[in-house]
Amino acid sequence: QVQLVESGGGLVQAGGSLTLSCAASGRTFNSYTMGWFRQAPGKEREFVQAIGRSGGETFHADSVKGRFTISRDNAKNTVYLQMNSLKPEDTAVYYCAAKSSGSFVFIPRSYEYWGQGTQVTVSS
Repeated sequence: QVQLVESGGGLVQAGGSLTLSCAASGRTFNSYTMGWFRQAPGKEREFVQAIGRSGGETFHADSVKGRFTISRDNAKNTVYLQMNSLKPEDTAVYYCAAKSSGSFVFIPRSYEYWGQGTQVTVSS
């Protein structure tokens, strides 16, 4: 079992930055691929970024390319999402997720564990 707790969300003006953190419980954090997803009101949950077990491989959605960066610190059991140049369309609840395999990282239902989410609101 893995428990995930996100933090760092909030209200920011367009063009601003936020860093989200996701702290994981358990001693096997480095055996999980980690992902960030987001869900805006009335929309489906969408993939944002993912990172492999060692942190050497990352994946991103085109919508955040060049603006968001995912990283992880396995010693701290934490994954981060650095978000720069935020836009109003980035407004959503952001979720951290963990999966045992390294495949299908873009698909929400392939993830086994989810955090409770943290709200990010970008004002124009």
